[in-house]
Amino acid sequence: MSYNISKEDALKNAARLLAEGGAQAVKLEGGIEIAETVKAIVNAGIPVVGHIGLTPQSVNQLGGYKVQGKDDKTASKLKSDAKSLEDAGICALVLECVPMDLAKEITESLSIPTIGIGAGPYCDGQILVLHDMLGLTQGHKPKFVKQYVNISQIIKDAVGNYISDVQNQSFPTEKYSFANRKSDGK
Repeated sequence: MSYNISKEDALKNAARLLAEGGAQAVKLEGGIEIAETVKAIVNAGIPVVGHIGLTPQSVNQLGGYKVQGKDDKTASKLKSDAKSLEDAGICALVLECVPMDLAKEITESLSIPTIGIGAGPYCDGQILVLHDMLGLTQGHKPKFVKQYVNISQIIKDAVGNYISDVQNQSFPTEKYSFANRKSDGK
């Protein structure tokens, strides 16, 4: 709710993220319905990245974690959203969970870079969540996630070994302790 209440709140919160949080830009999810808010933030000199397709902040309104823009009507809405956000001044656009042909169309229609997450190879840049990439995420793994390593088991083994060492008193030992304090003779 950092930008959904009013343009004034959105501008105030975006400014705080830059000033206090060290952000270099803010990312807003939504399309045509947030274009005026985007414009107000951009006009204040704050870079904005747009985000359309699957928007995690409103995933329940979208019916869950599902591909967006699979039919002509919803694809047309996403194309309109992308154009309205570009016209409002965004500096880049995240396309999440959209068919790759739609992502290609949107990318080719815009003068700003697109960044895909589950949007295929035709975007200008790519996102892959670190936890997914490293095998730390448990449960459902989206189709677009490529897991490069499974460090989850390595971490579980390390924690298990630590617990075992503490329980059998093989850790900590003198090797992992500071030397005894020196007496001042008193």
